[in-house]
Amino acid sequence: MLRQYELTERVCSYDPGADEDSLNRAYVYAMQKHGTQLRASGDPYFSHPVEVAGLLSEKRLDAASIMTGLLHDTVEDTDATLDEISKLFGDEVSGLVDGVTKLSQLELQSEQNKQAENFRKLVLAMSKDIRVLLVKLADRLHNMSTLHFIKKEEKRRRISRETMDIYVPLAERVGVRDWKEQLEELAFRELNPDARSSILKRLDFLNNEEGGLIDRVIKELQGLMDQHGLNAKVTGRQKSPYSIWRKMQRQNVGFEQLSDIMAFRVIVEDPNECYQALGVIHGQYTVVPGRFKDYVSLPKPNGYQSLHTGVIGPENQRIEIQIRTQHMHEVAELGVAAHWVYKGQSNDGSEPEVKPGHIANKEGNQYRWLRDMLDIMSNAAGPDEFLEHTKMEMFSDQVFVFTPKGDLHALPRGATPIDFAYSVHSEVGDHCVAAKVNGRIVPLRTKLRNGDQLEISTSKGQTPNPSWESFVVTGKARASIRRFIRSKQREQYISLGKEILENTFRQADYELTEKALKSILDKHGADTIETLHARIGEGQVTGREVLYSVYPGAKESQQVAKKMPQTRAKDLPAHAIPIRGLIPGMALHYAKCCHPLPGDRIVGIVTTGKGVTIHTIDCRTLEAFADMPERWIDVSWDMDSDEKSSFVGRISAVISNEPGALASLTTTIGRDGGNINNLKFTNRGQDFFDIMVDVEVTDVRQLSNIIAALRASSVVNTVERSQG
Repeated sequence: MLRQYELTERVCSYDPGADEDSLNRAYVYAMQKHGTQLRASGDPYFSHPVEVAGLLSEKRLDAASIMTGLLHDTVEDTDATLDEISKLFGDEVSGLVDGVTKLSQLELQSEQNKQAENFRKLVLAMSKDIRVLLVKLADRLHNMSTLHFIKKEEKRRRISRETMDIYVPLAERVGVRDWKEQLEELAFRELNPDARSSILKRLDFLNNEEGGLIDRVIKELQGLMDQHGLNAKVTGRQKSPYSIWRKMQRQNVGFEQLSDIMAFRVIVEDPNECYQALGVIHGQYTVVPGRFKDYVSLPKPNGYQSLHTGVIGPENQRIEIQIRTQHMHEVAELGVAAHWVYKGQSNDGSEPEVKPGHIANKEGNQYRWLRDMLDIMSNAAGPDEFLEHTKMEMFSDQVFVFTPKGDLHALPRGATPIDFAYSVHSEVGDHCVAAKVNGRIVPLRTKLRNGDQLEISTSKGQTPNPSWESFVVTGKARASIRRFIRSKQREQYISLGKEILENTFRQADYELTEKALKSILDKHGADTIETLHARIGEGQVTGREVLYSVYPGAKESQQVAKKMPQTRAKDLPAHAIPIRGLIPGMALHYAKCCHPLPGDRIVGIVTTGKGVTIHTIDCRTLEAFADMPERWIDVSWDMDSDEKSSFVGRISAVISNEPGALASLTTTIGRDGGNINNLKFTNRGQDFFDIMVDVEVTDVRQLSNIIAALRASSVVNTVERSQG
């Protein structure tokens, strides 16, 4: 454990202007407050905040961060208060302690939704001051190093999984590489001890067999640099067990098939020498295709810069080599902490323009990921959805693409133009209608590649398509699309619910008043009439239940209506609810068993939690609802509407097994304005094929015209509209 004077001297060695008195007082205050408290290991509890402060000092963080490390558990675990800390150490330290304390309080609860809420609060806290995250990472790192003292295996695994899911990618995002690797290893040791042990044994065997190989490779690479007049320092190491295991999983190979388990680093004096060193290495050794990456000209979002290459190097070993300057190395090792060292201090000792830890627009891409997380938070329905989207955002390899003006955007691998549009701005994503990649119009689901240049076309009338959710990969895009779907669903549920309720009261010949509805809101779990309408439209409450709540006597008179619903529905009452061209999958769902089309006689079935499913009047599925009249809704097509929506009709056909038969069938469908949505062969014979075709049409009349045209074709043996 660091002594008081050792910690103070270490901080003052890199920050001469640090307030020694405040550091010493914080050390003593924390020691007194924690008193005789013990950790699970049996050590004095005070050893934990001291170790956290020590980890922060290794990253050369400012005095306020070090004091926060010392004090971060005092409010949570002792009688200390934020007011007291503010009076003794200032508002800045008090604010940082408050940010870390709120997270720690939630972290004690293990449920999934608590973990999600914890993460949401972490993003909020670090959006105000990134140092909150650095203190939290140091806190988690020391807790993980003593995790083995916790007796319950389930708790150890839960903490390790949370570390791997949340804190490892966050450490990666802020560029604290060594903390990231340590957290990975400590979590890996708990989550998969057998795999880790196996890899360690194989590494030990290799080291014994090839004794001194890393030193020999370093010596040869160093000699090569010296020979070409480059003032470089070469270091090397064996990759960590977790890094090796992850590569085995990703590439689906065994340990024996991995040949680049060693990584070497060449540190040069300036960026130009990075490329000179690369030329020397590529000129001397065989390059492994596809392994070169230039993060010098295209830095990672966390500021990381380096050249990466893979070669068949000394002694015919396949190795990975990273080439960077000393400054790039500092940033790679310290991440955001290095960013503070270089930008948070000015040469004349004056107050910097941007305070340490605070996000500003001038930080460029350094904090773009954090601003994206804030956007995701505003669009997510709750903490669980936020956690889901941000995991998508953080766990991904990257692809770099450009705007027409040359601005760089880093996206997850597999990203599409829709993801790019949302990364530019939420409004661009919401109104995206088309995309050009490298000057050529492409489908919106096209996967982007490194170096692509994108141009997005927008329209004010365009809104997010629910189908986009199936192929976007960024959390920001998915959260925005879901936000739109939720808002449209609610609008449609309210509209549909209102019509269902009015129709129910009208058919029962009862008056529907706002006053009457307000009196029964609590009974049906609604706080407003709008919410009640939404619950009815969603199928959570039926129109009859509301009717019986307002007029209890109506229940007896309605018993006579329990005759077969099919008979009642076939009479097509005058007060049927008109069905317009709503977005499929929202308040209305068109049954896949009968594929109803405008012009068909239809009926609606209330589906709990989904709204109303529309069936044709002769659909066999309706037999299952014969004893549930309360779920039947009288509906009809709004044939007078100007909206021309597409609906899917299904046909079954038997066609001749001869050249050109399928082409003739598709041409006939297209000639009558149909668009083939799906085509499937259901039976293949020597002379004939049975096929099922889904065709987009506007109404049943158009589908009938297509069927008539197909019956006149010489290659079609039989054709009919299909049910099911």
